[in-house]
Amino acid sequence: MTKTRLAALRELLPSSSVDGLLITRPENRRYITGFTGSAGVALVSQNHAFFVTDFRYVEQATYQAPEFQIVQHGLKIEDTLCELAQEAGIGRLGFEKDVVTFKQHETLSSALSGVRLVPCEGLVEALREVKDENETELIRQAEAIGDAAFSHILSIMKPGMTEIDVALELEWFMRKNGAEGIGFDVIVASGPRGAMPHGVASDKKLAQGDLVVLDFGAVYNGYRGDMTRTVSLGKATSLQRRVYDIVLRAQEAALEAIAPGKTGQEIDGIARGIIEEAGYGDNFGHGLGHGVGLAVHEEPRLSVTGTKELRPGMVVTVEPGIYLPGLFGIRIEDLVVVQEGGVRNLTRSPKELIEL
Repeated sequence: MTKTRLAALRELLPSSSVDGLLITRPENRRYITGFTGSAGVALVSQNHAFFVTDFRYVEQATYQAPEFQIVQHGLKIEDTLCELAQEAGIGRLGFEKDVVTFKQHETLSSALSGVRLVPCEGLVEALREVKDENETELIRQAEAIGDAAFSHILSIMKPGMTEIDVALELEWFMRKNGAEGIGFDVIVASGPRGAMPHGVASDKKLAQGDLVVLDFGAVYNGYRGDMTRTVSLGKATSLQRRVYDIVLRAQEAALEAIAPGKTGQEIDGIARGIIEEAGYGDNFGHGLGHGVGLAVHEEPRLSVTGTKELRPGMVVTVEPGIYLPGLFGIRIEDLVVVQEGGVRNLTRSPKELIEL
């Protein structure tokens, strides 16, 4: 019998020396409970599982979170949590220290008499690192919507459009073709603005000769896609083409090297080494990639600090870039599933330099 996510979480509680865990991060709450609404917290101990929400979401939670006892909280949710913690016999209650604010901690501490709050980190996130087949399929479908959006934008993008025009067209197309939303603000950075790795779309007009960095992703049933392509408006210069080839070579070498047991640090070093050898090491200032799932940035990290070993089922981006201030930027990003013997690439869009 397959272990449920709730059962897997319960096995992790002793490692943090807590009797229970209060789950407030939206992605973690959805992962453990199945609840997709916007308000509620989960309280999990070895023998109890409560989902606490308000009147608006009781019915929804009842059918989305069948492993949990649904509790409608009173005027103050912290008073209800105190009652439930006492019912469950929780003396040491873990909380997500990177989510709970100082004010929330003060409020909980005051209300939870007889309960010690213990800061915890990464318990649910550790479970989310490896995706099951259903999660991988949802991510694949999200990425397929992104691939279709890229094909669409190539057919209409031209000088004179603003970056915002392009971003809105990408978002409209993804929503029209099955996305429930966008995974993050669409990045459209053209010409010199391409040297900003996170250059969110502006009112700058696209110009002939610009390189345009397009970084976007659809959300499908809660799961994110993420891809980046860089295209040229008109014929690329020799410098643009040379830098593009370096980035592509670094990306393909990293993709080839990914395998279970290797660390994110090792994979990052392969791509980074190629870029450094070409003389552009100072122009690649971010990590090579990151995990993607219910959040667009999650573990594991492919970076100089990424010490976690890759495991089958992890879904990561591979996105080297070179950014030349005042000139242009180039980034190429694929989304891949780690599997025995290598990766399965979920991104299907072409990677050769496209000149529109």
